[in-house]
Amino acid sequence: MNRQAQAAVLFLLGAVLLHAGATDLALRYVKADLRPLLLLSGAVLIATALATAWYERRRGRRSGPREHAHPEPRVAWLLLLPLLALILIAPPALGSYSALRSGTALQKPYAYGPLPDGDPVPLSVVDYASRAAYGHGRSLHGRPVRVTGFLALDRSGAAYLVRMALNCCAADAQPVKIALTGKLPPVLRPDAWLEVTGRYTPRLTHDPVNDGPVPYLEVTSVRPVPVPSDPYDETWNN
Repeated sequence: MNRQAQAAVLFLLGAVLLHAGATDLALRYVKADLRPLLLLSGAVLIATALATAWYERRRGRRSGPREHAHPEPRVAWLLLLPLLALILIAPPALGSYSALRSGTALQKPYAYGPLPDGDPVPLSVVDYASRAAYGHGRSLHGRPVRVTGFLALDRSGAAYLVRMALNCCAADAQPVKIALTGKLPPVLRPDAWLEVTGRYTPRLTHDPVNDGPVPYLEVTSVRPVPVPSDPYDETWNN
């Protein structure tokens, strides 16, 4: 791979990063807070590619036709692998397969903020689970809640509403789970995204993977919803 080819690969990789950072594609890989860094990386790669191409063109004009450039190592073509992966492979967000093989990542919060307005109250999976498991439902004041996540079914058929939470990127994503009881649909499909309305119940179980707390939600109604643009729980570590 000569310098011109390297510049072309860097340019294409930078363009793909800019596209991912400017669209919801990036949210399959990193937290929304990291999108500016992704855009910056793409811009730096494009600037580097343009500078390399300009420099090589000037050097070619100065050196003349008799000078022969030494070939670059063939291993440089491996730069194409991340580019092809980003272009050809757009994996879905982590789902029930990963959730059931990882223990819940629920952690006790330092404090609980005020409940959002609304009836039912819109809560994230992490927010409801922490208020139910560690706050024993006191902060919910008996109000109905609405929670959105994807469905996971264990080997016994028990249903969980799950949202994957991440610190940085999809590689460190961990599930937070809510066990469901009450008025569930007769047919449950793993990985289906659901908007669940229900009430706090003091019932609590423990994750068989790491023995972490998994609170229950007593379901009163269920509505299927499309996969959100950001499939990971946005309240994690906030």
